[in-house]
Parts: sequence; structure tokens; C-alpha cells
Amino acid sequence: MTTYTQIDSNKRRSFALLATFLVFIILIGWIFSRIFDSPAILIVAVFYSIVQALVGYYAGDKITLAMSGAKKINKEDNPTLYNIVENLTISVGLPMPNIYIIDDTAPNAFATGRDPHHASIAVTTGIMQKLQKNEIEGVIAHELSHIKNYDIRILTLTVILVGLISLLSDWFLRFTFWGRGDRNEGGGQWQLILLILGIILAILSPIIATLIKLAISRKREFLADADGALMTRYPDGLASALEKISADTEPLEVANKATAHLYIANPLKEHQGKDARGWFANMFETHPPIEERISKLRQMAA
Repeated sequence: MTTYTQIDSNKRRSFALLATFLVFIILIGWIFSRIFDSPAILIVAVFYSIVQALVGYYAGDKITLAMSGAKKINKEDNPTLYNIVENLTISVGLPMPNIYIIDDTAPNAFATGRDPHHASIAVTTGIMQKLQKNEIEGVIAHELSHIKNYDIRILTLTVILVGLISLLSDWFLRFTFWGRGDRNEGGGQWQLILLILGIILAILSPIIATLIKLAISRKREFLADADGALMTRYPDGLASALEKISADTEPLEVANKATAHLYIANPLKEHQGKDARGWFANMFETHPPIEERISKLRQMAA
């Protein structure tokens, strides 16, 4: 897959993700409007879905950065990091992204935004403290590849939409136990329907985790590794950075399941690697195995 076909594919997937979300919320609104014989519920659902989709598209990056506790910096705040990002963006012809620092000693980084002109890169203080300059360059190049290929649009939308669907799951379950269905003679039947809907939405939570993996795909992470290595012309830099990041046992405190897939490596250390959970649980990982990524980078350097 070429860079241009990757960009086109990511743009199509972004709009497909938004469309699926809109249809999902409107469908739920239609079901509720039939249950309670109130067309107003459907109108509210349509309005809500459109507003949330727009918020996710235009402000998803700001929400993600706020969730991560990231602070925007200027050149004078961290000249080393700023110069690394600036030099790499110039070399590949990208606009200069906003740069953020997360005050956490666990080494990690991510990129977010809807397109290269509205992009941000966030790195932890651990990246700056524990990695050498050529390794930091490898990490930044990897994130710039996500920006260049419009991966960040899907990554950012996924954070917002998955969070909203999780909220809906909780809302349905709470709504069910409020007993709103008792308003009419068929209340028991409607309450049972609501309970079933709530349970279905709750069951969707682990399935959504799988959909995140499918939306982002391991191939996309491998592509960002390879593309980033080509930017720096030094695959060993990124390979060494991944080794240090994966070897660090400190979990990233601000990370959660909604944002974990954004980072260059899984920030939830307790979920990394092969453990007693077995192969089934590992199916829900959002990142390819670090060992495999490092191996491919070493092969590029050979």
C-alpha cells in the first residue's frame, strides 16, 4: 500500500466511523421513541448524534490532550524537543504540529488531530529523561508518520466515540432500573426490552476494544514504524526506543483503555506481553508485539 492509498483509506474510514456512530445513535433513538410513543426522543437522538460527531471531529484532539494532562510548550520551554520536531517536519514537508508535554516519568508519546494542519504531538517527560536524542527522533518520526498518513483522524475519533458509547451503555442500564416503563400497562414488557438493550450495550464494551484494534490495525503501526525509520534514516534509533519503552515497568498514570491505542506503545503495562490471561485476552491488544516491531526495524537496518 502506497502512502497516497493509505491516506485515502484513512479518510474513507474516518467518515465511515462517523456515519456508523450517527446511524447507531439514531437507531437507539428510534427504538426509544417507539417504546414510549414519543417522536421527540428521535429528534433529540438525531440532534445529539450530530453534535457529538462534530465535537469528535473538530475538538476530539483537545479533549484527548486534556484527558491526558498534556501541557502545550513553546520553543523556549524545551528547545531540544522543539528542534527535533521542527527538523523532521521540514525534512518531510509537513506543517509544524503543536507540541505537548505530559508530566509523567513513564516513557511514551502519541499524536492526535484531524489532519496535518491541525495536529499535535504529546510526549511524556520520561521520553526526554530516559531516551537518547536519536531514539527521541525515532519516536517523533513514528508519530509524524501517523500525522502524514491521517492515522490521527481515526485515532482521535475512536477515543471520543468509544467513550460516548460506553456512557450510553451505563445510561441504558441506569435508565432500565429507574422503572420508567411502569408508566403504562405494558410497562413490564418495555422494561424488559430496555434491560436487554442495556445488557447488549454493556456486552459491546469488549467488542468495541476489538473494533479499535481493527480500525487502527497492526499493519498501520508497522507502517508508521517503517515510515518513521525512513524519515530519520536510522531504524536502530526507533528500535532502541521501543526496547527502552517496553522494558520500563512504570505504567502511564493518565492513560486509560479509551486512549491507550493512541500511544506508540501500550501504556497500560499490566496488559503488555504474554501472561496468564492467554491467547484470547491478547486478542484485545491495540498494539502489535513490541518484539515483532523491533525485529522488523532491525531487519531494515541490516
